[in-house]
Amino acid sequence: MAGSTSNPEFDLYRPSEEHDLLRETVRALAEAKIAPHAAAVDEEARFPQEALDALVAADLAAVHVPEAYGGAGADALATVIVIEEVARACVSSSLIPAVNKLGSLPVILSGSEELKKKYLAPLAKGEAMFSYCLSEPDAGSDAAGMKTKAVRDGDHWILNGVKRWITNAGVSEYYTVMAVTDPTKRSKGISAFVVEKSDEGVSFGAPEKKLGIKGSPTREVYFDNVRIPADRMIGEEGTGFATAMKTLDHTRITIAAQALGVAQGALDYAKGYVKERKQFGKPIFDFQGIQFMLADMAMKIEAARQLTYAAAAKSERVAAGGGEGDLTFQGAAAKCFASDVAMEVTTDAVQLLGGYGYTRDYPVERMMRDAKITQIYEGTNQVQRIVMARNLP
Repeated sequence: MAGSTSNPEFDLYRPSEEHDLLRETVRALAEAKIAPHAAAVDEEARFPQEALDALVAADLAAVHVPEAYGGAGADALATVIVIEEVARACVSSSLIPAVNKLGSLPVILSGSEELKKKYLAPLAKGEAMFSYCLSEPDAGSDAAGMKTKAVRDGDHWILNGVKRWITNAGVSEYYTVMAVTDPTKRSKGISAFVVEKSDEGVSFGAPEKKLGIKGSPTREVYFDNVRIPADRMIGEEGTGFATAMKTLDHTRITIAAQALGVAQGALDYAKGYVKERKQFGKPIFDFQGIQFMLADMAMKIEAARQLTYAAAAKSERVAAGGGEGDLTFQGAAAKCFASDVAMEVTTDAVQLLGGYGYTRDYPVERMMRDAKITQIYEGTNQVQRIVMARNLP
């Protein structure tokens, strides 16, 4: 289909030469400066500082920030490619650019010009990271049932509550926080705010002990009478939940990118292994059963990639004012399909390595554990199917 002009939308999401060059650049960086630390980051459950330093030095930690605020102004597909290639080496590290977009996108979509200037510039420079606070102990899939409250007090808002499952909590300097400002209106009574780690009353729980993505800290965030200036509200009062949902329409595509990356990394490793591993006097790659497994893995990854890139193109058109269209469906579909593929492919990679695949001496068991979260966060895949059913194109 290369060079086809029969479908104009296809040309919008087919990677350009610039995108291909970006992929080569990120892959080289990931292989040289991120992959060598991935096993230790997982084993020690520590933040991948080496990855952050490398990404910041290459201006890749928050490529989505518009040029007007000191960023690279990368389009949605370029952002997907960065996340995909980092995840191919280390999923924990890919959460740096992914969550920077998740946390800051509400400001980009709905924030005042003052908020954008204040918070996007440090993000673009790599001086700060941005996290997203939506989920709570009793409000996961039912995010509108949150209990964190914000009460107006003159020129300030006072926040009280708890957020759970917050990625990169404690490392990020900035937090987009959803809080109830009018309990009588349910989702239309939720507003969004920017909270800084240094604000008095902000504290963090102990890091969760997780199955995967152990290098990305996941912690509770506590707000104890946190007083913030009123101008830190993102958008108008009562619009926070709508902003949160619009954000997820765009950022679910970054989860699809993570899933793509870890699936590709697992396939690449397994493919190399089966060509070297010999049984019955020949490489196990020569057995048809193995070839069929690899073919299915590659086929499903490519299908997920096309769906994800198409969703990224839709995201970019919507961001440019092209209307919502079916972005909600496409974002959910990309995230759901790609993450299911990632779980299947990484599990098959472990199977292809046999007993070796089950040990930490080889990376595919880490990849399998890391892949699982892509089916869960930013909306479980069961929720994604509900979203798709309600937004059938």
